[in-house]
Amino acid sequence: MKKLFTRLLSFFNAIRSRIAFYPTVIALLGFLFTFLTLFLEEHGASGLLRKNFPSLIVNSGDTALSVLGAIITGLISMMVFSFSMVMVLLNQATNNYSPRLLPGLISDRKHQTVLGIYLATILYCIFIMVAIDPDAPPKDLPGFSVFLGILFTVICMGAFIYFIHTISQSIQISNILEYIYHESRNRLYKLLDSERNQTDSFPDTDSWHVYEAKKSGYFQNLSIANMLDLCEEIETKFHVLPIKGIFILKGTPILRSEKELDDEKLDEILENFNFARKELVADNYVLAFKQITEIIAKAMSPGINDPGTAVNAIDYLTELLALRMLKKDSSIINRNDKCLLKLNTVDFKDLLYNILVTIRTYCSHDLIIIQKIGVMFHYLLQQEQKEDYYKDIILSEAKCFFSSALEAVETKNDIETIKNYAENLKIKLKTD
Repeated sequence: MKKLFTRLLSFFNAIRSRIAFYPTVIALLGFLFTFLTLFLEEHGASGLLRKNFPSLIVNSGDTALSVLGAIITGLISMMVFSFSMVMVLLNQATNNYSPRLLPGLISDRKHQTVLGIYLATILYCIFIMVAIDPDAPPKDLPGFSVFLGILFTVICMGAFIYFIHTISQSIQISNILEYIYHESRNRLYKLLDSERNQTDSFPDTDSWHVYEAKKSGYFQNLSIANMLDLCEEIETKFHVLPIKGIFILKGTPILRSEKELDDEKLDEILENFNFARKELVADNYVLAFKQITEIIAKAMSPGINDPGTAVNAIDYLTELLALRMLKKDSSIINRNDKCLLKLNTVDFKDLLYNILVTIRTYCSHDLIIIQKIGVMFHYLLQQEQKEDYYKDIILSEAKCFFSSALEAVETKNDIETIKNYAENLKIKLKTD
């Protein structure tokens, strides 16, 4: 039963971020609501409405068909326009910011919900039209259902206005950065909460039994609770080898176990590894650093040349790095005071290096960015650090960054400015 539940959960996690998921679910609800409405018609809903609010009832079958036909035509046009706007948003985000933003924008529930409302109303009106007999007397017409169709159309009009507002907001880089920041921050807070009772003691796993992945994909998530249950059931410990968010090839070592596992038990364990073909910030905070770094690089490219966006992105990057410094580099999961599960994570050194190597490549010639990065280094050195060696990592990367900047600039004043930033951090640069 647990295995089936894990599979269903993995399947749901895989499809919930698809652009068609929520529209399909809402459209299905609209379809089912049609039968509920027809059921109410059989029990006198139209008669009751005609008795109390006669002006709301359509008394002609031809008129009802015309109204519903006009509604369907108009809603289809609105839906096509809305889909076109979504495609424009995705295209602009890809060209101007980063292709890594697409999964997050596609999974925006607000846009999916609006499209779902359109589809649900269209399906509802179609099936109500089928139930209308144009030659039937007024008392036999589903007037209540037609009235609901008109009411749903009004709701669609409001949803369309809301959609235009949200789509215009979503395309702005400040809102995109804010979204990435909040998603990553929430993920980091969850990880920090899980580390409150964490211990650093875990046995060496080099001699443990190694098991390989049976399929390829991005390692998106892991069912921690199920893995801990299996640890207690088998009376063993696990070491999960891949870092969350990386692409795992079939046959790559993925797990070490203190005890040897049979094929059946191994399959049960591997079912808790969720693989996907894309990444989401909500599952992997490291992706947020990738996205923001790519936005900085894109903003400083000759084709865009937008240093203001790069500066704003560095501000968000600084806040997230300060929050990351509160997290340990290792991740050991305990239960009942026993260390049962070890997870490999991206350490702070690799994270900071991957960020700054991109910025050095594309932005080391721009003094505005150099100054902003200097402020970032100074700020990070003043923050609370979970590991004592974080400070040494920051200083090492700062020295490398300022040395690269010295090679990229030629103006005397710029060179002096860079040297001053380095001196403030007590960094000695090699100069000719």
